[in-house]
Amino acid sequence: MTATCPPADRRAAFALGANLGDRAAALRGAVRALAATNGIEVVAVSPPYETDPVGGPAGQSPYLNAVVVTHTRLPAAALLAAAHTVEDQYLRVRTRRWGPRTLDVDLLAVDAEVVATPELTIPHPRAHLRAFVLVPWADVDPGFEVPGHGRVADLLAELPAGERAGVRPAPAVGALVDDPGPA
Repeated sequence: MTATCPPADRRAAFALGANLGDRAAALRGAVRALAATNGIEVVAVSPPYETDPVGGPAGQSPYLNAVVVTHTRLPAAALLAAAHTVEDQYLRVRTRRWGPRTLDVDLLAVDAEVVATPELTIPHPRAHLRAFVLVPWADVDPGFEVPGHGRVADLLAELPAGERAGVRPAPAVGALVDDPGPA
C-alpha cells in the first residue's frame, strides 16, 4: 500500500456562521483559530453578512456569516477536524439540525477534491445552493471552481434575486481580520 501526500498549496474554503451570543466575536475567533492551525494559511476573509436562518426551527435569530479561503497541505479529513476543534472552542453543541448555534464552521471545498464518506462530503452538498455561502465566497474567491457545480460567481448569478437579497452586508460589525486581502 502506498501512502499519498496531498499536493502543496491547495485552496480550501470554510463557511462561518453564528446566531447565538456575540456573533462577531465568534467569527473573529474562528478566523484566528483557523489561522493558528498548523498547516492552514488564511489568505482571504470575506466581509460579514447578516442573514435570516434557512431551515431549522422557527424563531431563530439572524445569522452572521462569512467565508474564509485558505492555502493548505492538510488532507480534507484534517481540515474537517480543525473545523470541529474551532467549533468546540465556542461550545458548539449539535442537538438539532439547522438549529441555533454559537459557531458553525463548514468545510466547503478543497480545490477539485471530491470526498463522500459518512463523516465528510466535499464539496459541501448544499454550498452551491446557498446565498449565505455564495455571496461572501464570491467576495473573496469568485473563480473558485466547485467540483461538479461550477464557478462560485456563476453559481451566485444563477440564484434567484430574492435569495441574494436576503444576504445583507453587516458593516457595523467591521472586518473580521485586520487585513482580509484578496484570495
